[in-house]
Amino acid sequence: MSNLSAEQIDSIIDLALAEDIGHGDITSEGLIPPELEGKASILAKEEGIIAGGEVARRVFLRVDPSLKVELLIKDGARVQPGDIVATVSGRVISILKAERTALNFLQRLSGIASQTARYIAETQGLGVKITDTRKTTPGLRLLEKYAVRTGGGQSHRLHLGDGILIKDNHLTTLRALGIKIKDIIAKAKQNAPQGATVEIEVTTPQEALEAAEAGADILMLDNMSPEEMRRVVNSIPSHVKTEASGGITLANVRAAAMAGVDVISIGALTHSVKALDINLELEPQTLNLF
Repeated sequence: MSNLSAEQIDSIIDLALAEDIGHGDITSEGLIPPELEGKASILAKEEGIIAGGEVARRVFLRVDPSLKVELLIKDGARVQPGDIVATVSGRVISILKAERTALNFLQRLSGIASQTARYIAETQGLGVKITDTRKTTPGLRLLEKYAVRTGGGQSHRLHLGDGILIKDNHLTTLRALGIKIKDIIAKAKQNAPQGATVEIEVTTPQEALEAAEAGADILMLDNMSPEEMRRVVNSIPSHVKTEASGGITLANVRAAAMAGVDVISIGALTHSVKALDINLELEPQTLNLF
């Protein structure tokens, strides 16, 4: 997680902990002796790619810096059911307080990495880039995009200042003002920060050709069929890049890639991913009162 600072990660963790234990853990505090110590294992319950181990580790340490957390499987590694991802040792009451928040991060990020890896596998050998979108969980974008990269994907725009993308509602607004695609793209290029590319969303091969002739750098081919994508790729200059987007699933991603597009962006990598099944189990034989 070299491109994420400890401060960024901890600020996200602190919000999650405040949400979960801001009023205390009245169950553990009422039942578990504060001096009881032990060890717990974090176990994978299904096959997948691990992501977020360091986030989970930091959750436990934010709750109790005296806990000892050992990460046994690195982010990006594949796990099988029964694999021990990490161990946590120390005060049981602290382990229980941090458990759910740590697992929430680890399960979701691992689910994203695992899903991304499936898309990468489906497009193996076709030279296409698989990217995420801005359809992320509010507040978790940095972590979710990290998980996509861990699974082998790449990041699209991180935020609205990270590249010009003229989408359908921009076009609807500007066309209502009588502005044509050629002039829209010219204005975008004129006002673009130095070095910024101009990408525009198009829905038909005809729109794509018009936008390419107007000087767009990237064409987002929205909900086009593979045949329509292929027509666009074969009819535009080679320096104009193409991105397939909208309605991409594991069932049709390879067909989109075979159409020759440069990038396939997939909102489902983050907005509707299934969490990887991971749990935490205390080891009874390790429990001791000190």
